[in-house]
Amino acid sequence: MTEPRFVHLRLHSEYSVTDGLVRIDPAIHKTLEMGGVALGITDLMNVFGGLRFYTHALSAGLKPILGCDVKIKNNKFPDNPYRMTFYCMNHTGYHSLCVLLTKAFLEGQDPYRGQICDDWLDVPGATDGLIALTGGPKGRLSQLIDTGSERQAGGIVGRWKKLFPNRLYIELQRANRPKDENQNAFLVTVASRFDVPVVATHPVQFLEPQDFEAHEVRCCIAGGFTITDPRRDKSYTREQYLKSEEQMCELFKDVPSALANSVIIAKRCNLDGVLSKPQLPLFPTPDGMSLDDYMDHLSREGLEKRLAFLYDDEKVRDAKRPEYVERLDYELGIIKKMQFPGYFLIVQDFINWSKTHGVPVGPGRGSGAGSLVAYSLGITDLDPLKFDLLFERFLNPERVSMPDFDVDFCQYNRDRTIEYVKETYGADAVSQIATFGTLGAKAVVRDVARVLNVPFSKADRLAKLIPMQPGKNVTLDDAIKEVPEFREAIESDDEYKELMRVAKGLEGITRNLGMHAGGVLIAPGALTDFCPLYNSDGAPENTISQFDKKDVENVGLVKFDFLGLTTLSILAKCKEYIDKLYPEREFELERIPVTDEETYRCFQNANTAAVFQFESEGMRQLLRQARPDRLEDLVALNALYRPGPMDLIPSFIARKFGREKVEYLDERMAPVLSETYGIMVYQEQVMRVAQVVGGYSLGGADLLRRAMGKKNVEEMKRQRAVFVKGAGERGVKESVATEIFNLMEKFAGYGFNKSHAAAYSYVAYQTAYLKTHFTSCFMAANLCMVMDQGDKMKALLDDARANGIEILPPDINLSDWFFTAPDEKHIRFGLGGVKGLGRQQVEDMMATRIKDGPFTDLFDVTARVSGLNSRNLEGLIRVGAFDSLNPDRGFLFGNVSQAMTAGQAVAASEGQDSLFADDVQVKRIVNWVEAPSWSERRKLKEEKGALGFWLSGHPYELYQHEVAHYTSLALGQIQPSRDSVKLAGVVTNVRVVQGKRGRMGVVQLDDGTAVLEVVCFSEAWEKLKNKFASDDVVCIEGRVRYDEFSKRMSVNVENAMSLDEFRSMAASCLRVDIDGRVKHDVRRIESILRGSERDTGVTVALDIRTKKASGRMYLPFTVGNVDELRMELRNSGEVTGTEIEY
Repeated sequence: MTEPRFVHLRLHSEYSVTDGLVRIDPAIHKTLEMGGVALGITDLMNVFGGLRFYTHALSAGLKPILGCDVKIKNNKFPDNPYRMTFYCMNHTGYHSLCVLLTKAFLEGQDPYRGQICDDWLDVPGATDGLIALTGGPKGRLSQLIDTGSERQAGGIVGRWKKLFPNRLYIELQRANRPKDENQNAFLVTVASRFDVPVVATHPVQFLEPQDFEAHEVRCCIAGGFTITDPRRDKSYTREQYLKSEEQMCELFKDVPSALANSVIIAKRCNLDGVLSKPQLPLFPTPDGMSLDDYMDHLSREGLEKRLAFLYDDEKVRDAKRPEYVERLDYELGIIKKMQFPGYFLIVQDFINWSKTHGVPVGPGRGSGAGSLVAYSLGITDLDPLKFDLLFERFLNPERVSMPDFDVDFCQYNRDRTIEYVKETYGADAVSQIATFGTLGAKAVVRDVARVLNVPFSKADRLAKLIPMQPGKNVTLDDAIKEVPEFREAIESDDEYKELMRVAKGLEGITRNLGMHAGGVLIAPGALTDFCPLYNSDGAPENTISQFDKKDVENVGLVKFDFLGLTTLSILAKCKEYIDKLYPEREFELERIPVTDEETYRCFQNANTAAVFQFESEGMRQLLRQARPDRLEDLVALNALYRPGPMDLIPSFIARKFGREKVEYLDERMAPVLSETYGIMVYQEQVMRVAQVVGGYSLGGADLLRRAMGKKNVEEMKRQRAVFVKGAGERGVKESVATEIFNLMEKFAGYGFNKSHAAAYSYVAYQTAYLKTHFTSCFMAANLCMVMDQGDKMKALLDDARANGIEILPPDINLSDWFFTAPDEKHIRFGLGGVKGLGRQQVEDMMATRIKDGPFTDLFDVTARVSGLNSRNLEGLIRVGAFDSLNPDRGFLFGNVSQAMTAGQAVAASEGQDSLFADDVQVKRIVNWVEAPSWSERRKLKEEKGALGFWLSGHPYELYQHEVAHYTSLALGQIQPSRDSVKLAGVVTNVRVVQGKRGRMGVVQLDDGTAVLEVVCFSEAWEKLKNKFASDDVVCIEGRVRYDEFSKRMSVNVENAMSLDEFRSMAASCLRVDIDGRVKHDVRRIESILRGSERDTGVTVALDIRTKKASGRMYLPFTVGNVDELRMELRNSGEVTGTEIEY
């Protein structure tokens, strides 16, 4: 091999995040294509992509040089950090870099977080194993030129030479920047004077020259600038692409030693020892017991407790014990042989700590529920023998890989368990894991459009044409290929063409850093022995690795999954309410019977709102058809209701009810498939069939299942022969064996993990049981989890009412922060559901009324609770929280300012004994003012504003008797029909979408019986769009259709009219009642009526009653805005009533 003349040492990949457009694999491939033998990656203050680069480069035959472009905080000028570039010569250097980067993010203080403090470098050993470059144009030496401080160079270089003995190089760059040559001349002089070698680098930001514009846009996206913004960074040049060796040699032909030193540095960097097998922390065992012995002891002890729980009858327990002990012995043997006792002990420790410290834990998740050892240790709570769950699906003795328990914790207490783990193993040994967000197709269109000054509405139109497909990442190329409107829009618009040219260069690029949903690392010592850490804000709970989940495993770290599951929080809250209502029951969720008929009726009737995993409309339809009556049915339905196996559902149901015969190709398959009526639903069934028919071991059967899932043609050909041969040895004909194998191959592709389905179906059953037997407690607990989500609150409240629960309104004296269940038939609305009200404010109110008694009026609240402001009080009034003290919300709302002023006066005079002598004096302090009462419609409007939905009633009820003269059906009664139907409801949402033929309206109507989506296509929408005002009643005419995608009814609107238009057409008159026995201001009445006069409206009839007679007089004009008019007439005091007659 020819000796290289230059090696690229400085490259910002996409993982620099704020700049850099280089994707790792293309950079490796291009370097090799150009004849390169080594490449250095130096992302800005991180090694996010470092290990990926290291492993991929090694695999491709390229020498990886791992480095980092670091910011160093200059103590004299803290707002102007300088740059250096560090390279790992060996594993010592890698560790030094990990420590320095970690300190920068964990110990650095804002605004200097993410910078290495200069004096950290002076700590003995801090720079061991690192080669340092002086940082080029952003380095400390170049800064001296800008400040006229060149004379300081000697002291700076002298210090660096001590910190990096024989490992310091002065960096030269030529990227066609205005200051390059002036800086280089100074740097060469310094190098010569102080005997420091120079090295040529090229600051690579993108691969090809044509990528420059995309890189500039990428920087603008990160910085929040547009391309025309004069404030944006313009320091990059078109020259910063990956140049060839020839180009670099030409560029630095006058400084040949700088080129040669790039090769020398590449040779000096020989990092190894980074990749490692999994390394677990040492779990402490008592009395010097080995890990094997301690796991054995805990497992056998735990099994006895489980058997006592499962089988109350001692004789039954003794009969069952041998089967369990045999399985336990088998599993323990495999776990010990694979050297995983430590893993099991660590997991059982933090799970059992959680259970004994009030942190709810799920019964199991994933294949781990198939382990009896896990069940015995308390890691899972599902008996694997009862459900025929396979240990080999979790831990295969024929395929060595780390076990992986996915553990569900209560969403709101999960952090407590992580904190316990930190206390147990050391805070420096525990962190969470990084994830990297990328620019998807929709996002890149919008981001690039913003930078290029494309109008938002125009960019949004294009982005919305990109389809969303579950389970698939739809790319720009996919959209161009699959969506004609998207393709045509680009082809017909030059601005779109330019947008797409840039967007394609940025699509899929790393945009941001996030935290893995559940992954937690526990290291056998400091994490910095393995990788550096990152923290964006200094909060300890936000510390993450700089590697993602795949890379942390490659360096030997073990990931433990701490997943948050809100359902567990609901179950815990529900139990709290049950214990409070029924303390004598000593309720235990673990002891509920799994054969409860009422609970299965809940499933059969599809009454499954808030029932875990069974809430969707499609699942409810399936429940109505399948009518599950045992837990095994729920497990099967949970597994079947997903793409792929969904096609098997009709056959599953038909076989369950005997409408389709259950047949087996071989009778040995019957015990395996009988619970699912002869259909292979689970991966475990595929494994069992391979065992009983093909003679596979369960470990081998798991390998077969994996091979089937990967669809490797050669491997499947080999496995088919093995299976057919094994089946033949068991008396199965070749043709039958082949047919069985074909079935297995088909089902293995989408068969579901039974362990996971069983565990989650058990949780589903628990939620349904609680909903059935403790409805108020269960629904209140659910409501507690969605208090900041109005739509979900409303849905749960509606379902609670449908299940016979009365919702008690918010009450300043009776409500807590959370929703509560005062008895089995009621739920009290929680003040946490009121917008703008903080938890501390509510808890202060609660503490005050507990200490000093209930509040008596609005002023009493302001006088006794200091933390409330006007907006808080207004919110409480709007939702009716003061109704029990004064139901006139309008009066209270109009007097908030007066009450606040008086309350503040009390607070200011606190401590003066003579402030108030008695209640009369207290009342006199508040200068109450007159304020109009609210109509029912205004009340409901204010409730919706404060909650996101109506609570005390439904606005449709105010007009239902009127529109009954128009409608043919309630929204909840409609069925698909070719005939036109007449419907009415309150407009709750309006969306305008771009359809194939123009803009169309999608409107939500609500009449209290159902919420219905109605669609106005483009022609109808242009004509009718003004009829659909939010919160108004509208009457529509159209045809009902069933939407297969959403599984819901919808209406295609043909005509629509507002309530006033309907009244003009259908009402006979607006009757105004006047008491003729009392003197009235006739002119005022006429003025009010004339103010609502319309050319097309409702006729007005004055009904006047005197002592002697009554009479009706029709006025010679019609009126509109009838609701506002009626309110004005009532508030005038001149009329006794109004009514619309039909």
